[in-house]
Amino acid sequence: MAGINKNPDRDWIKQRLIGASLCIIAVFSLLFLRLMYLQLIKGEEFRRLSKTNCVRLKSIKSSRGLIYDRQNNLLVDNRPAFDLTIVLEDANPLRETVSRLAMLIDEPYEDLMDSIEKAGRAAFYKPLTLKRDITRDQLAIVEAHQFDLPGIYIDIEPTRHYIYKKTAAHLLGYLGQINRKELESGQYPNLRSGDSIGRYGVEKSFESFLQGRRGGRQVEVDVNGRVIKVLKTVEPQSGNDLSLTLDLKLQQRAEELLTGKDGAVVAIDPSNGDVLVMASTPSFDQNDFIGGISTKKWRTLMDDPGRPMNNKAIQAEYPPASTYKIITALAGLEEKAIDRNSTSYCPGFYRFGNRRYQCWNRHGHGEISVVDAMAQSCDVFFYQTGEKLGVDVLAQYANGAGLGRLTGVNLAHERDGLIPTAAWKKSRYRESWQAGETLSISIGQGFNLVTPLQMAVFIAAVGNGGTLYKPRIVKAIKDTNGSVVKEIEPEITGGLPASGENLSIVKEGLFKVVQGNRGTARRVRVKGINIAGKTGTAQVFSRKAGEKFENKKLKRTLQDHAWFVCYAPAENPKIAISVIIEHGEHGSSAAAPVAGDLVATYLKSEKNSLATPIETAASQVAPDNQE
Repeated sequence: MAGINKNPDRDWIKQRLIGASLCIIAVFSLLFLRLMYLQLIKGEEFRRLSKTNCVRLKSIKSSRGLIYDRQNNLLVDNRPAFDLTIVLEDANPLRETVSRLAMLIDEPYEDLMDSIEKAGRAAFYKPLTLKRDITRDQLAIVEAHQFDLPGIYIDIEPTRHYIYKKTAAHLLGYLGQINRKELESGQYPNLRSGDSIGRYGVEKSFESFLQGRRGGRQVEVDVNGRVIKVLKTVEPQSGNDLSLTLDLKLQQRAEELLTGKDGAVVAIDPSNGDVLVMASTPSFDQNDFIGGISTKKWRTLMDDPGRPMNNKAIQAEYPPASTYKIITALAGLEEKAIDRNSTSYCPGFYRFGNRRYQCWNRHGHGEISVVDAMAQSCDVFFYQTGEKLGVDVLAQYANGAGLGRLTGVNLAHERDGLIPTAAWKKSRYRESWQAGETLSISIGQGFNLVTPLQMAVFIAAVGNGGTLYKPRIVKAIKDTNGSVVKEIEPEITGGLPASGENLSIVKEGLFKVVQGNRGTARRVRVKGINIAGKTGTAQVFSRKAGEKFENKKLKRTLQDHAWFVCYAPAENPKIAISVIIEHGEHGSSAAAPVAGDLVATYLKSEKNSLATPIETAASQVAPDNQE
């Protein structure tokens, strides 16, 4: 046993070496595993982040397509705007940077942070728009404090500009920022947070054509996010341009004539359905919506009793009043309830059961035919005609003439109006139709509702011989080189349910409304131009048969609406017009002069600088209660 030599120091050293080796192996194993994790599992993400830190893709916004009128006058273009953007990766510390920016440019800190929070982390390395179209003063402040605002940049991008303030605002429409739901829908793959899309009018209806395609720029940046070098650029593609059917000068004249009034004017080319005028008052300035409308301005628009955000040409529904007598006459002639030689005696009222239904002319029209009844708007003649036909037959002809249904115009929110039937009333009110209600319907009162556009399409069809056209607001879509991408042809949607012979009888009556000695619109004759048309006075509230009211003694919101529809020249129509003046009292005095002026403006010859309305002798002026 004495021969065994043990050295405790050597064993201790050996154990220490083994322990140290195990520790080293463990450390290197952990490092190896971490390296594997970083390279294999997280490698792709870190490569992307690394690349993003030094090379960034900078999106370039495309220009939206331009909008022209029928004479190639530019209505809507794009102007350069300075947008305030932020790259969250560079804006450190974020809250302090945004707070400093808000103080410098005098904008609410909460609004700026709200824009960031809505974008989410997806925009961490991408420029995010904080505020569009900043002022020149704000631009100067940001540029002067560039080094105090890390991650804050100025982008120069094209933004919408509506050249003629408030002109055709309801037809042209406006833009609004795209929301997250729309972005996630996949319907707008070329847009990003902060971009704008059409929200109203043709801007909305033709969004897919007007919207361009974004470009991009690959840039190298330093640690502070400043651009060092541009590596590659892909130019953006501008959107397509629209050529409208609108006549700018006529539109401006219509809006001038509507100044101070609430109402609408629609003018159509009877030969193809082209919308020459679509005016609705009061209007609004589309430029207020660029970059987001302020809460104060939006509230002002919403609180306006004139409803400036409603396109009254297609969204407002009114009783057609005596303009509906055209339907009653056509239906009566077609159903042989009357003919050219039929007459009715008008003593100033019509007794039905135990009630008296007044004619607007309380002195009566005497013995009167369909042509003269149309010219003088005799209620009694049409009471009797409507009684013979019944509500359902009247509805059949009204629907066939395009009333009570959508015209198909390429604008959102069009209303279809209402043409009542006995079945409709039973379903709506659970009441049977009353025979006396047919009398009201036959002169355009009661449940009847139409839009100004429907009436324009209808009177245009009367003028052109019976063809109903879909209203056309865009003629062609062109690229930036002027080449036609898509041409929109006129579209026939039907025909009036009337023979040429019966239509000519009604047209004779419409001619005498203006050109006849006793016509209700004789005061709006235009020298050298024959106008055919129909006046109407629509009741705002229901009245008992025989009940008398003096409109001027009622408060304004209860006074009657004024209608006038017409086409000219009567022998070969070039324009058809529908005018509604809310609470204008009488079509002959409020609505007809507007249409007469527009006819004169549109049809003036090159030789004659302006056709002017004939001065009517005092003895010829229609009485105050004239339709």
